Amino acid sequence: MTHSYKIFGLAGAGALIAAGMGNGTVWAATPAVSPAVANAAATAPTPDKSGYTFFKPTPDALLRELTTDRPDATESPFTVDAGRVQWEMDFANYGRNRLDGVRTTEWEVAPFNLRLGLTHNVEAGVFVTPFRREIETPRVGPGGRNSGFGDVTLRTKLNLLGNDGGAWAVGLMADLKLPTANGGMSNGKCEGAITVPVAFDLGGGWGGGAMTYLELRYMGADGQRAVWGNTVTVGRDLTEKLGAFVELTSEAGDGAHVATFNGGLTFALARDVRLDGGVNLGITRTAPDAQVFVGLSRRF
Repeated sequence: MTHSYKIFGLAGAGALIAAGMGNGTVWAATPAVSPAVANAAATAPTPDKSGYTFFKPTPDALLRELTTDRPDATESPFTVDAGRVQWEMDFANYGRNRLDGVRTTEWEVAPFNLRLGLTHNVEAGVFVTPFRREIETPRVGPGGRNSGFGDVTLRTKLNLLGNDGGAWAVGLMADLKLPTANGGMSNGKCEGAITVPVAFDLGGGWGGGAMTYLELRYMGADGQRAVWGNTVTVGRDLTEKLGAFVELTSEAGDGAHVATFNGGLTFALARDVRLDGGVNLGITRTAPDAQVFVGLSRRF
């Protein structure tokens, strides 16, 4: 699933975020930090955009600030404007881990999340990993190697509060993983998750975000097992275009407790284009040791 911290989902857990809550500011002041942690306060009246759909796109003048589901693991509660398409991707990411005498490394090339604005508060998305390579090297004996296409995850997101401004924003997401990966890179089972992401203004130029999710994960002979995960993130703008965030993640139910400490930067190239990069570090024994990534988000 997108949230799984087994080495490694898109941009570190599936996914995921960078940049700016919709607060009605002009481009020059567009926040460059994670959307789950940017300033959520809105002072202008909220326009009525309920009449726009995927086939009747939202006009440029009414677009929210660019909000993405990357680069941190805390997903954004905001949806893509109706009729708009958003492409979020890693150029590449690299992860490594050592556990019980086995060293694991993983490369992913151009994994992406394609988001489609269906209405003013509903979007559909698909996560695709075109190429992935996993290498396992035990202390003794032969190792293993797998490469090829990864699993695909389908997502529906609903914004419940604060899509176009306010001190709080709340969303609801449903994910379905399809076992499309080659060879030993998939457990061959469908898996699902329900997620509630929130974002909030902390004042003083700081913003915060959090997420809780419940995932049904296939555990072999034990069948499906519920996994509960939580994240919390804080960040702020460093300049008009550069932002930074730090984050903690926690997951329990799939064996031992897994926790990571994450951090990264975002840089706004234009109103609809943003670069990001970061690192995720394991802080429990069973968490992946490290992952690094660099990526891009683009709205059309």
